[in-house]
Amino acid sequence: MRLPTPIKLLLPAVLVLSFVIALPLLLSAWSSLTPYKLTKPATLWHFIGWDNYLALFSNEDYWWAFGRTVFFLTVVLNLELLLGLGLALLINEVTRGQRVLRTVLMFPMMFSPILVGFQFKFMLNDNTGVVNYLLHQWFGVEQAVPWLVDASLALTSLAVAEIWNSTSVFAILLLAGLMAMPKDPLEAAKVDGCNAWQSFRHVTLPFLMPFIWIAMTIRSLDIGRAFDIVKIMTNGGPGGRTELLWTLLARVGYEDARMGVANAMGYVAILLSIGFTIHFFNKLQTAREHLG
Repeated sequence: MRLPTPIKLLLPAVLVLSFVIALPLLLSAWSSLTPYKLTKPATLWHFIGWDNYLALFSNEDYWWAFGRTVFFLTVVLNLELLLGLGLALLINEVTRGQRVLRTVLMFPMMFSPILVGFQFKFMLNDNTGVVNYLLHQWFGVEQAVPWLVDASLALTSLAVAEIWNSTSVFAILLLAGLMAMPKDPLEAAKVDGCNAWQSFRHVTLPFLMPFIWIAMTIRSLDIGRAFDIVKIMTNGGPGGRTELLWTLLARVGYEDARMGVANAMGYVAILLSIGFTIHFFNKLQTAREHLG
């Protein structure tokens, strides 16, 4: 039987994607239903059903990491939104040198998370870090602040590194929205006697909402699977206080060699990403309908 030309053209791509994406997904899904250990390959064929998933309900470490990930995602996402929106509004008002500022704004997102992790790890080192040096020189702080060792400061330090690395994503997308916004509604608002806040609240912000929800969807998926920065800066410490879902998953899967349990954790974690994506997509649709 001869295949139609479009199918022939698509067949190589379908085969490659099946091999690269579908096969690993099927293998990981199967292994999540087994007691598979990397040190015991034969366990991959021992089917135990939903036992790994049911065991997660009594796994205290997993639910602490799950709650910590949701908290980290919520805080970082909202701070990135506020900072990105502020930067976009400021740069949009610049008349000379805006292209240079837009280029500079993109610099942080060009660095890989691993590089950012090392950068902040050295800066926040309690003995040789530049942050403690500046605190000592400028503010007279005598005792070094253990940014990455203290349980109450370590997660905050991770959030600062993540925000520095990715706030520009929000800023660039929202600046594109501001540049695409027609001037007539703002001019009409001024004629009607609206002040700057009223114009922003009732004209600019509704126009930007689709861009905001797009940016939040993209960043929620990135933050929800945060691994590189956490691994480099704290490795989940101190005492597991900065352990997020994907660092816990890596530790269980590769250090403890319990790959079946790790894959079960991964598939439950995917539900978190799907939930946030559906929520933001619904908000995006509502914002588009509001604009007409």
